[in-house]
Amino acid sequence: MRFSGLRVLREGLTGNKGWAPHWRDAEPKAEYDAIIIGGGGHGLSTAYYLAKEHGLTNIAVLEKGYLGGGNVGRNTTIVRANYFLQGNSEFYSHSLKLWEGLEEDLNYNVMHSQRGLINLFHSDGQRDAFARRGNAMINQGDDAVLLDREGVRKHLPYLDFDNVRFPVYGGLLHPRGGTARHDAVAWGYARGASDRGVDLIQQCEVTGI
Repeated sequence: MRFSGLRVLREGLTGNKGWAPHWRDAEPKAEYDAIIIGGGGHGLSTAYYLAKEHGLTNIAVLEKGYLGGGNVGRNTTIVRANYFLQGNSEFYSHSLKLWEGLEEDLNYNVMHSQRGLINLFHSDGQRDAFARRGNAMINQGDDAVLLDREGVRKHLPYLDFDNVRFPVYGGLLHPRGGTARHDAVAWGYARGASDRGVDLIQQCEVTGI
């Protein structure tokens, strides 16, 4: 089952009776090539990419609750690549590239919106730190714009710029940053993994491991 604007319109006009389940309600097999414990974002994406990129489909994902009901459903909505520490910065830079093609890859709306992200600074020292961070982001191929006070005001005119405790000196703009629904990401990965033969087993208590 593929989603499209035409499909959504047709289903809306016909009572939404043509939608099929997003993933199979699989019965556990006697053995698997791989078993993944936890049906959150990490577990489901691992299963999806093992199936999609490596052809490994005899996989079970075991989830004690329901898919998307754990930490992934409580995650922050922010999507970004503005980390400064080595290892983290490369990881998030690659992740942002995956985000930018994720909805097309999964054929699923994860509500990814690249509306931009601004981190404010409130002192000269913080300005220097964000300038270094922005330069590092640019050097690794991402985007960053150091804004002065008036530059922030153009984007966020409703802020209290004269707050005594936290006066706004400026901000670091990350235009490709944005937001997404992380529980929807889990469901998109679940759907894609199930379509490729992965068994998703919910309400499962794991013992004896």
